[in-house]
Amino acid sequence: VQLQTSGGGSVQAGGSLRLSCAASGLFFGSYFFGWFRQAPGKERELVAAISYNAGATRYADSVKGRFTISKDNAQNTVYLQMNNLRPEDTAVYYCAAKPRTAIGQGVTMDEIGYRYWGRGTQVTVSS
Repeated sequence: VQLQTSGGGSVQAGGSLRLSCAASGLFFGSYFFGWFRQAPGKERELVAAISYNAGATRYADSVKGRFTISKDNAQNTVYLQMNNLRPEDTAVYYCAAKPRTAIGQGVTMDEIGYRYWGRGTQVTVSS
């Protein structure tokens, strides 16, 4: 299984970036996906999650209304559109995949169960 993450970079506050996570080696339609981030000196946190069928999403309060997670099951790719970026969004961002374990299982902000991880991509927001 591989999760290929791309799209990080440096922007000024108020700018936008889109992260991509291309998955291979797994049955894409049976996995939840999450975007995590870890800032220097801080614990890793889940900022957005999407259900296996892309029917539902969840967000951390800190990014709600600014970030959008989406899942293209035809392209086996997950995206994180980040708008109105703030300096506090500066972090290494990771894509991760969690298998569905039950029919009709809903998406949550539970960080447990993510089995596969992509390499991190740096996002730097300057003021």
